[in-house]
This record gives sequence, structure tokens and C-alpha cells, in this order.
Amino acid sequence: MKKLPPILRKLQTPKSSPPPPLPDAILPPSPRTLLAPLPSFALSAPHHYAQLLHFLKTHLTLPFTPNNLLHFLKSKLHFHPKFTHYDFHIFNWASSIDSFRHDHSTFAWMARTLAATDRFAELKSLLQFLASSPCPCSDGIFSCPQTESIFQFAITAYCRAAKFDEAVFAFDSMKKLIDGKPSVVIYNILINGFVKSGRFNKALGFYDRMLSDRVKPDLYTFNILISGYCRNSQFALALELFKEMREMGCCPNVVSFNTLIKGFFRERKFDDGIAMAYEMIELGCKFSSVTCEIVMDGLCREGRVHEACEILIDFSRKRVLPKDYDYFGVIEKLCGKGNAGKAMEVVEELWREGSVPSFIASTTLIDGLRKEGRVNDAMNITERILKEAMVPDSVTLNSLLQELCNVRKTVEANRLRLLASSKGFEPDSKTYYTLISGYTMEGNKVEGQRVVDEMLDKELIPDIATYNRLMDRLSNAYEKRSIPSRYPSSSKLVTST
Repeated sequence: MKKLPPILRKLQTPKSSPPPPLPDAILPPSPRTLLAPLPSFALSAPHHYAQLLHFLKTHLTLPFTPNNLLHFLKSKLHFHPKFTHYDFHIFNWASSIDSFRHDHSTFAWMARTLAATDRFAELKSLLQFLASSPCPCSDGIFSCPQTESIFQFAITAYCRAAKFDEAVFAFDSMKKLIDGKPSVVIYNILINGFVKSGRFNKALGFYDRMLSDRVKPDLYTFNILISGYCRNSQFALALELFKEMREMGCCPNVVSFNTLIKGFFRERKFDDGIAMAYEMIELGCKFSSVTCEIVMDGLCREGRVHEACEILIDFSRKRVLPKDYDYFGVIEKLCGKGNAGKAMEVVEELWREGSVPSFIASTTLIDGLRKEGRVNDAMNITERILKEAMVPDSVTLNSLLQELCNVRKTVEANRLRLLASSKGFEPDSKTYYTLISGYTMEGNKVEGQRVVDEMLDKELIPDIATYNRLMDRLSNAYEKRSIPSRYPSSSKLVTST
């Protein structure tokens, strides 16, 4: 019997006496004998130990291959509620069997699992084991091509947990095992980890190491470092690196430009930031919604709202405005400064070019126009967004209906309500009371009566007294109509008043 590896010998034994060895009688008489030797685990009770042995015997028999073990780890043990955390112990136990040898598939699964669950001590042991017992496909003069990806899982996890000493150690171990130079991806993971953790000098040092190793930086390397320079208030150096990036034949992307535009705005160099946005257009680099948000928000915060509007319209005319960009912020700024008319001009211009305003931009504009007394404009915008299948909320629509009724345009208000209802709007009591008040003020008894009837049909009139009050408001001299069948008698209706 082969001696168990050290990690299994160190496992604690159960507090109670260890379970007796399984009798031979339970083993089936077959040439494929069950697993031997079986692992020794630190389980909370002897019956758990027996359960684990039974689980192993059920799903693994000798001889098994790396594919068999991988299937067991992925499909059986990984989802077991009691034994899933024994995966690394079973992995080590399998390596103690003479007829078995791990390959890159089992190493990769184990590395990914340990990295995802932050078991860093076990992960370090796994990497050391891989260094001493490499994959069988590296028996020749070349190393296993999967070695780097296995270490990548570990390095990524170490950087995420800010364990940079372990990450660099893993990187150095990997360099000794692989053929040739590490890929730029591994360097980027470490550089990005240093930048995000605030160790920018370490990131620059590792970048220098990358260059000395003759590994060519890629777009992501430059974007990470440009962002790092901007975060550390070294914008001039970010621009120098941007220039170096282009000299090395690396074409910047939207992330590169967004980072620098934001940097220009942070440095209060607004014109330079706008110029860089137009440089993106010249280079054919597509805008993202983030690009537009950086430019528009930066100008609006500086009080240059009208300039932001002109640039926004120009972007739209040049067909570079992203479809998913929400220009709500510009509309809100204009309406907040009492300039809803300009906001409507911007919306109409952008809408004409195909940029439909969002729901929140539309309702903000409607409220802004209403508050400035531009009721007709507010009504026209509402009709237009309803045709786009956007239905304003009840507060916005009811407020607009109230303003229309106040200026004696109750017929238009009711027509707008009917259009909204056809698009899914559900009128409430406030909607109907507003229309009835408008018809009452205009002396339109017939239309008012129709609204009351509709309200009655929808059971929005709570009692007979309320019904009578509504009818009296329409006309004190108007003879009360016949009581609906749902009410008991006309005498009760009259006495209620």
C-alpha cells in the first residue's frame, strides 16, 4: 500500500474512535476491486466517515482515469451537500494511487474551484504539487500548454484578494514551468490588480518587468496604465503614454478616449476634452453612452448647458449618438433653469434624427412645459410619446389634465385621456374628478354626464351622496337623471343630499 501524502496525514482524526475497517465481506467479488487505500478524513462522526466511504465506493472503482475522477469531482462530489468541501483531499488521495496520475484537466478544475472559493492555502499547495508533478503531456521536451491557464486562475484569485506576494510567487513559478514567455494577459492581470489596490508604483514596476521580458503590451495594458495615471493625478503622464501607445501601433478604443476625456474634464480643460471627442469621430471610433454622459454631464456641471445642447445635436446629426444614450440629464438641467422651451427644441431635433427620448426625459419635459404655462406644447409632446407606446405616469398625466381644464380645454383634456387609455393608461378617481370639474366650469352638462356615467360604470363613485354632489355641480337646475338599478330608490338619492 502506497504511503499517503503529507496533507492527508495531517488531517485531524475524529474526536470519537475511528471507525473499524470495512470487512471484506461487503466487497463484491469482481476483478475491478474497490478503492484501496481509502482516504482518512476529519469527519464530525463515525457514521459520516462511513457515508463518505460508501459514496466513494459507489462512484469510483479502480482503475480510474483523470476523466473518471474529473467527472466524479464535477458531477457528483461538487453538488453533494455534505462532502463537497472534501474535493481537495480526494484530489490528493487520488495522487497517492500507483496506477493514477493527474493531468491538466484535473489540475485546472481543482485550481478553478479553489480560486473561486478563496481557499488560498490549498491553492498554494496545488501549485507546488503541479510544479513537482507536472501534467503527463509535458513528459517530452515541451511543457503542458495548459500550465499557464491553470496558474492564471490562481493569479487572478490572489489579485482579487490583494494577496500580491502570493500572486507574484505564482507568476515566478509559472515562468519556470512554461515554454517561452508568459502571455500579455497574465501581466495585465497583475498590473490591473496593483492599480485597483492603489499600488500604482508596483504596477509601473511590473510594466517595466514586462518590457524587459520582451512581452509587447497590448491595448488593455495601456488602458489600465492610462487609468492609473489619471487616478493618481498624473494626467500629463497619461497623455504621454497615450502618445506612446499610438507610436507603438496600438490603436486606442472607446475606453482609452473615455478615460482621457474624463481626465481633461477633471483638469477643467473642457475644450481639450471636447476636441478629443471629435477626434474619436475622425478616427472612426464609435461613441458609447458613457462617452456622451462624460461630455454632457461635465459641461452641464460647469453651467455650459446650451453648449452641451449644441454638441449633442451635432453628435446626432453626425450619426454618432448611441441609440441607448439617455439625454435626460440635459433636459432636466434646462427645465430646472426654467428653459423648457429650449428643452423641447432639443428633444424635437434629436427625435427628428431618430433619438427617441426616454420615458423619464419625456415626463420631465412635460412637467417643465406645464409649470411654465406652455400647456399646448405639453399636450402635443404627450400625444407624441403616447404614439410611441410610452404612457406617462398618473401624476404627470393628471397634472397636465388639470392644467388643460384650468384654461377651459376640458374637451382636449378628455381626448388626451382617451388616447392614453387606449395605450394602457388606467384613469383613477383624480382623473375623473378633474374632468368633471372642467366640464362643470365650462357648463358642458352633456359631456360631464358622460364622464360621471363612465365613473359610475367603473365603480369609482363610493356612494349615492357623492353621485348627487357631482350631478349638482354640473347644474343645480338640471333635473336629476333616473337612478341606476344598482341603487335602491330615488327617495334615498334625494334625501342623501
